[in-house]
Amino acid sequence: MIYTIIDVETTGQGNRMTEISIFKYDGSIVIDEFTSLINPESYIPTHITALTGIDNALVADAPTFEEVAQDILNITEDTIFVAHNVNFDYNIINGEFKRIGMEFTRKKLCTVRLSRRLIPGHRSYSLGKLCKALDINLVDRHRARGDAEATVILFGLLLQQPKADDVFKEFLNKNSRESTLPPNLPKEIFNALPSKAGIYYFKDKRGKVIYVGKAINIKKRVLSHFYSKTKKSLQMVRETRDIDFEISGSELIALLMEDAAIKHHFPIYNVSAKRSIQSYAIFSYEDRKGILHLASNKGRLVPNPILTFFNVRDVRLYLEKLCEKYNLCPKYCHLQEAVSECSHYSIKNCNGVCRDEEPIESYNNKVLEAIHDMSNQKENIILKEKGRNQNEEAFVMIKDGAYLGYGFIDKGEQINHIDDLNTFLIPQKNSVDVQKILRPVLLKI
Repeated sequence: MIYTIIDVETTGQGNRMTEISIFKYDGSIVIDEFTSLINPESYIPTHITALTGIDNALVADAPTFEEVAQDILNITEDTIFVAHNVNFDYNIINGEFKRIGMEFTRKKLCTVRLSRRLIPGHRSYSLGKLCKALDINLVDRHRARGDAEATVILFGLLLQQPKADDVFKEFLNKNSRESTLPPNLPKEIFNALPSKAGIYYFKDKRGKVIYVGKAINIKKRVLSHFYSKTKKSLQMVRETRDIDFEISGSELIALLMEDAAIKHHFPIYNVSAKRSIQSYAIFSYEDRKGILHLASNKGRLVPNPILTFFNVRDVRLYLEKLCEKYNLCPKYCHLQEAVSECSHYSIKNCNGVCRDEEPIESYNNKVLEAIHDMSNQKENIILKEKGRNQNEEAFVMIKDGAYLGYGFIDKGEQINHIDDLNTFLIPQKNSVDVQKILRPVLLKI
C-alpha cells in the first residue's frame, strides 16, 4: 500500500493555497517528493505571514495551483491521502481543483484520529505537541515541508503499533466514518446521535457549546457539517470534541428549542442568529376624508401594530387576503400607490369607495371587521405537535398572543381544560425571534 503524506499552507481568509508538500511513502521509506510554493492569486494577510513566514513577495513568482495541478495528480495517483487533520488539507486541495474545473478523489487517513486510537493518553494531539511528546524533530513548524516531514515520521510510528493493521483496515473501510469525522471527535459519540428531529450542540475541549443547530434528522444534519468546505465549518469541526443532543419530536419545537438554546449559550459559530430581525407591522389610520386605511411599515416605526410579520412578501399576501375576504379597496390597503382609483391585477371585488361609489361609513365598518379578525389572532392557542415517541404528544402554548413555551405529555393523560397543560409546560421566553418562528404556523390556522 502506498501513501502520500501531505501538508498545505493557506491564506487563511478564503483558504487559497500558498504552499504544498507531498511525500510519497511505501510504509518504510519515502520514494518521491513534491514541494512547492503556490501563488494564491490573492492577498496573504499579515497575521498569516507572522505564522508561516510566507508573504506576498515570496509567492509572487511561484506557480499557480493550475500550473502544478497535474504534478499533484500524478504523485497522489493510486495512493492513500494522509494528513494531520486530513479533512482540512483534503478540502483545500479539492477546492483548488474544483476552481480549475478538475476532479480530485482519493481515499483518506487522518493521523490525528489514528493517533488517538493507536497511541491514546496524550494531553494534546496537535502536531506540534504530539511531536514533542514522541520526540519527533519538527523543523520549520507551519511550513508545508516541515509539517509534512514530521507527519511522515509520526505515520511510520503508527504503522508499527500493535493492532495497527486492524485499525488501518477499519479506517479505510468504505462504510467507516473515520475519514469524515472531525479529528478530535470519538466515533462512538457520532454513532450515538439519533436520526430524529431535535437540536444538537457542538462542544469544544472545555465542554463549551460553540454551535447549536436544529434538524429533522439530527445524525444526517450533523454529518453534513463534516462535508461542508466553508471556512466556518472547517474551523468549527476542528474545534469539536463532543456533540450533545435533545429530541424534539417535531420541526416546530426543534426551532423553538434551538432559539432558546442559542440565547442561553451564545455560541460563537451561530453568527446568523445574532443578527437583528427586521419586522413589518400592519396598522390602521384615518385620512382627511374619514376613510380608514390599512397599511404596513417597519415594526420599529409602528407604535401599536395590529399584526407583525417578518418579511414584506408575507405582509402583502396577508393584506391581499383581507381585501378579498372583506371586499376592501387595494388602494386604501396600500397595495397600490399613487393611483386615483384601484386597478389591482387580481383583486376585483372593491365596491368602489375609491370611486365615490361606496359610502365611507359602510367601507369603514368592513375595515373595522377586518381589524377585529386580525386582533382575534392574539387569543389563547394550543398548537398540537408530534411527540418524541409514539406514546407521547407535544404542544406549544400561546396565551393572549404571547408565547409561553412548549411541553410533552403522555397520550394517556386526561386533559379537560387548558390549565391542565400547565403541569407539563416547559416555560420559555417570548421574543421577536419566536414570533418569527410561530407567525407562519398561526397564519394557517
